[in-house]
Amino acid sequence: MSSEENAFLNYKIFNWSSYSTNYLPENIQQNEPTKQSSRWSSSSNSPPQFLLLKLPRPAIVQTIMFGKFEKNHVCNIKKFKVLGGMEEDNLIELLKGGLKNDHNPETFHMKHRIDGQLFPCRFIKIVPLLSWGSAFNFSIWYVELRGIEETEIVQPCLKWYYEHREREAIRLCLKHFRQHNYVEAFQSLQKKTKITLEHPLLTELHRKLVMDGDFEECENIMQKAVTEDLFNHYISHQEYKAQWANISLKSFPQPDGLPGMRGGHQMCMDYINNHVYLLGGWDGTKDLPDFWRFEVDRSTWVCLSAVTNDVGGPSARSCHKICIDCENGRLYTLGRYLDSSKRTLSTVRNDFHVYHIKTGKWQLLSKDTAVDGGPRLIFDHQMCIDQPSQTIYVFGGRILTANTQSQVGSMRPLPEFSGLYRYHIPSSTWHLLREDSGNAGPQDIRSRIGHSMLLDTETHCLYIFGGQRSKEYVNDFFVYDINQDSVNVLHDGTKKEEGLPPSGFTQRATINPALREIHMLSGLSKDKDKREDNMQNSFWIYGINDDSWNCVYKNELSSQGGATQSGTSSSASVEVNEPCPRYAHQLVYDHVRRTHYMFGGNPGSKSSPKTRLSDFWSLNLSRPSKGDILQKCRYMLRRHKFREQSLSDPMSALLYLQNDVSETVHHEDPKEEREFRLLATSLFGSVSDSESDDDTTNATPSITATDSEKTSATKSSTVKTSYLHLKYADIDENFVERTKLFDALASYFPEEMTQPSGNIIDLMQL
Repeated sequence: MSSEENAFLNYKIFNWSSYSTNYLPENIQQNEPTKQSSRWSSSSNSPPQFLLLKLPRPAIVQTIMFGKFEKNHVCNIKKFKVLGGMEEDNLIELLKGGLKNDHNPETFHMKHRIDGQLFPCRFIKIVPLLSWGSAFNFSIWYVELRGIEETEIVQPCLKWYYEHREREAIRLCLKHFRQHNYVEAFQSLQKKTKITLEHPLLTELHRKLVMDGDFEECENIMQKAVTEDLFNHYISHQEYKAQWANISLKSFPQPDGLPGMRGGHQMCMDYINNHVYLLGGWDGTKDLPDFWRFEVDRSTWVCLSAVTNDVGGPSARSCHKICIDCENGRLYTLGRYLDSSKRTLSTVRNDFHVYHIKTGKWQLLSKDTAVDGGPRLIFDHQMCIDQPSQTIYVFGGRILTANTQSQVGSMRPLPEFSGLYRYHIPSSTWHLLREDSGNAGPQDIRSRIGHSMLLDTETHCLYIFGGQRSKEYVNDFFVYDINQDSVNVLHDGTKKEEGLPPSGFTQRATINPALREIHMLSGLSKDKDKREDNMQNSFWIYGINDDSWNCVYKNELSSQGGATQSGTSSSASVEVNEPCPRYAHQLVYDHVRRTHYMFGGNPGSKSSPKTRLSDFWSLNLSRPSKGDILQKCRYMLRRHKFREQSLSDPMSALLYLQNDVSETVHHEDPKEEREFRLLATSLFGSVSDSESDDDTTNATPSITATDSEKTSATKSSTVKTSYLHLKYADIDENFVERTKLFDALASYFPEEMTQPSGNIIDLMQL
């Protein structure tokens, strides 16, 4: 392909659902944001309402842009979807989204690939679903389409598109013939078209299982699939299981002692040497000046300096930030909190230090970064480093200024927040990328404190979300593209949506660019009035590619039954297997070994407000392994063999159950153990449908396809539908049940290897 440039695409209005007087559909072709009448408006908000656009010739439609009126308007569409295709009656969904109720035009990327191939459209259908004013009609002010219309690009795509549709139609027929045991029709169509239904390995599995009933050979096929890593995609879409561990130190003496209780400290992870560094903090009474290293392999704390300022390092501090350049062995620290009584012209200087790991020496880079063009003295900001470009990014934080004589006895000045800065290490230069914007526009950002900022090294983007601005909890989520110097808002935080992390919590976030995941731990609320109602830990994962949040777990621990300073339960009857909720703690991530480490924090105790924690925890996230899936597949195959065998030879079936089936069962899993015991009842009578169909139609009980696993969910739904069809066919019962089992086993394979998810009967219109 020679080009994928987003060229302007002409279109005409081909059809519409309705329109109000003077608010004609053709108005969307003119971009006149100052004219109230320059829009299409439906005559009602009753569905279905739509506009159907027709392009003069097929094109690859990549983006759609919606223009708006110069002011907020209740008729703006809050939710909509866009469909497209070559025929007006055969359209697929290309986009589902919503517009902000403001004056800024918005551009959306639309689906324009199938199986990795570009596909053309001739028709584009815009379907409004909800307006910002719930009782108002829908209005669209302007629509602009962009994409590719060059003939030399579009025509091959159009040819592929029609061939793809023909091929998929034949595959649906092949699936239907095989499911209904129309062997001659299946073989004839496959021989004539030379189109395969699925990957040869799955065809072999179907033959050995459904046709031959060779369960032992089926186990060998599943073993081969595991060896060839065919289940990796399935595993990557399973929910994580979070497991905390209170790190137990080895029994040999600790020569330098242990870090004491603290909050507002800072930590970073040296993934090359497997070390965790800890600097400063607040113990409830004073700022701390110490500097520690935890050596993970030795499970040992080492005090690098008891008073860092005495060895040329930073002074005692809290609410500062550090970041580490692991490849070059350098640790940077910036900012600190300073009590208002101590803020003078000489003390509100923002010093900037670096620690050289190889030499164990501190170096002062700047006495005051504000003088060098960087941020003023700030606290509760965020800082991260891009190692390849040797650039540090600093965003947000509350600015501290010196107290003046005029402020004595007067009202406090309004808080100031710092913007987004870049520091280039080789040239020692600062650059302001974005100033703070209290009322953020499309390319402005609102600064805040207590937020998260993470660098995606794969795309060179900064992910920023959460935090607090004065007394307002900020719940937006946006991306700053470093290369493009642009801002993309993922969630503006103006409305509550299900499936999003809660606002108003102290959050700690990490990133794994290779897995395309952001991890976030939410703990105790900083709001004193709501603290008792928010004693909760929750761990969330954001899929960067999917643009979706998923809660791994939520677990409430009462203040009486939670972990104490030492990490042990304050109640002997309560077994603590995770840290108590807290804030002002620190969480770091070793993305190589995929382990989190958390230390200290403030438990928010009303009875003891100065109490801080000194417990140290590790957190591992695990998914089912290839071995787990293989064992489950063996269990499914052997259980089915037992059921067939019990009908012809109950005694041998009983021995097979006790020996062969039993060794594949997770007996520590109560649900699976109960199912195993229920199998024996089939020797004395039929098992109820609710029991026998438990995991052949719904995958597996202990390794279950989650709500986020859309592929498996679709396959499961398809399986159920097709089985209803089979009930009306004259097919052997064993064939039907083996087909169910085959589909359950096939759900572990990548979708591109399996038969189509749809059913040809579902295409019939009555």
